[in-house]
Amino acid sequence: MAKELTTIQRKMLDYIVDKIKVENMPPTLAEIAKFFNYKNRATVQQHLNAIEKKGYIRRSAKLSRGIELTFEDKFFVPKPVLGEVAAGNPLTIYPDSIDTVELPTIANTPRDSFLLKVKGDSLKDAYIFTGDIIIVNPNIEPTNGKFVSAVLDDSAVVKRFYREADKIELHSENPEYEPIIIDNTYPSFRIIGVVVGVYRSMEKMVV
Repeated sequence: MAKELTTIQRKMLDYIVDKIKVENMPPTLAEIAKFFNYKNRATVQQHLNAIEKKGYIRRSAKLSRGIELTFEDKFFVPKPVLGEVAAGNPLTIYPDSIDTVELPTIANTPRDSFLLKVKGDSLKDAYIFTGDIIIVNPNIEPTNGKFVSAVLDDSAVVKRFYREADKIELHSENPEYEPIIIDNTYPSFRIIGVVVGVYRSMEKMVV
């Protein structure tokens, strides 16, 4: 069974996982050293040796990209949850991390994406429930029909997005909630990202 990682080991492993998912190849020692601002690759070697001994990776000394993830145990990476977002009436969004969640490495977590916790039942017909974690990508341009996380009057919401010539509509997936309709020029509205994934712990699953 894999042993607990230190903070720097978790960050380094997270970087390796992201690199493999984005580029379909593990990083080199030089790339890891550059990313973490290490002048000495020996420091990287020490951390990788420790991560390997704890059962998270396997390395080949003959290959420059010889890092392989191992999945003998179900492998999860801790990610910060930055706040709560309303599936219902708007909620205040917190500026700092309020929690962490262990996401499986197969979860789609693009670079720069962040996590928010859902509160409310306005998206229940889309099978998004209170306590679910949404993965938000701030680098995608929202298109009609996509779920977005947005700030409205300093409060955070997650809704299905539609833009028309003179207005924006934020729709729920629950007939008990009316759409939120906003003028296109309304200054206190901004989209912070497109929802690219939903994660639910089976222990906390709402049915």
